[in-house]
Amino acid sequence: MTIVRSQVIGLGAYLPETVLTNSELAKKVDTSDQWIVERTGIRERRIAKQGEKTSDLAVKAAEAALADAKIDVGEIDLIIVATTTPDETFPSVATRVQARLGMTRGAGFDVQAVCSGFVFAVATADNFIKTGAAKTVLVIGAETMSRLMDWTDRTTCVLFGDGAGAIVLRAGEGEGTSKDRGVLNAELYSDGRLHDLLYVDGGPSSTQTTGFLRMQGKDVFKHAVTNTCAAIETSARNGGIAVADIDWIVPHQANQRILDTTAKKLHVPLDRVISTIAHHGNTSAASVPLALAVGVADGRIKKGDLVLLEAMGGGFTWGAALIRW
Repeated sequence: MTIVRSQVIGLGAYLPETVLTNSELAKKVDTSDQWIVERTGIRERRIAKQGEKTSDLAVKAAEAALADAKIDVGEIDLIIVATTTPDETFPSVATRVQARLGMTRGAGFDVQAVCSGFVFAVATADNFIKTGAAKTVLVIGAETMSRLMDWTDRTTCVLFGDGAGAIVLRAGEGEGTSKDRGVLNAELYSDGRLHDLLYVDGGPSSTQTTGFLRMQGKDVFKHAVTNTCAAIETSARNGGIAVADIDWIVPHQANQRILDTTAKKLHVPLDRVISTIAHHGNTSAASVPLALAVGVADGRIKKGDLVLLEAMGGGFTWGAALIRW
């Protein structure tokens, strides 16, 4: 007996051209390269130029993913974009991408789970594919987080950057075991009681403004390690494997210390954790696919590897997805 699995057939990424280094940032806010690196591991981040929108980044990543998959846009049934920084309050970024790609069939919508957005989008796409509602889905994580920054707040503005990453998922066959290629499981969680630890202080129905990102860093750190470790362990257990069997953990790139502490708690060697935070910063929903693209491009992630995606974001939201590459 065979089952339907959502298999990754294409991968793409895009980063804006403008690089903002810590030294350059120190000219704008009371900070230093040493202060930022010691506390976060970040050395630089990419910033979208004036007029460059989230949909622009998303389209570039999508085009790269379609080229990698060697398929035409006409084969896409659904576009899901994970973002917390849409071009406009409405319509969705997904419909903007749909139009720009020339896709005239199927549907597109956005998923809002902040930094966990890409994991949530993968889980959503997987369910569409498993139920037969879609065969081929384009999943994108795209953000212009620089537009939500209070550039006088050194505790937040030094952390974030802009970018986009995308994968193409297509229905394939599996035997229902952990040896199958494709998405093996996805575990999603949220806890709205933790709102005040990480949020944006604006919105259409509250202030009628975009607002700025606000964060209580120490509390976020604690919850990030605890929640993501639990999600990883649950995903591994439900996938019928041990955490030690995972070849690569591709985490949300929030803070290098979070990555280090999580790996230590799970007894996972750091060289099996893909880290791009030094050069990307925190790109929210884009961080996981961007890190995934780096790991594949440099040859670390190979066909047949077990890859665990994990993230935690404001709200709080968190989750993990286990994929056989």
